[in-house]
Amino acid sequence: MNKEIKSYNNQQTETDKEICDLLATTIGSELTEAESKIWHAHPVWFLDNNPTVGYSKQKNGIRLMFWSGADFNEENLNIKGQKFKDASTFYNNKIEIKTNDLIRWLKKSREIQWDYKNLVKRKGKLERLK
Repeated sequence: MNKEIKSYNNQQTETDKEICDLLATTIGSELTEAESKIWHAHPVWFLDNNPTVGYSKQKNGIRLMFWSGADFNEENLNIKGQKFKDASTFYNNKIEIKTNDLIRWLKKSREIQWDYKNLVKRKGKLERLK
């Protein structure tokens, strides 16, 4: 696990740290080709410099977000972005994470991607990569 991400996880409460550690470990083992770093103050994984998946501590719990998740057609990624193609879910306990779902979503994150890395260059217009 990236040491910046480990440090982020270690700053969470014990329950949130368990969630973050499981997410980071699973994402890292499934998206082995991804670059991971702290981006906008929370852990994010990038495929070809394009933000793909990340998590953050929010009022409702730990938010797992897929930048292109709205097109995954996944019932449990039910918090959709208003402006872009993101979709999220929240966790408040490690036992809420269904690893099989997470692995399926990570596979979809590789196959379904919108071009966020060029969003500014395209003046806010998203284009589908895959």
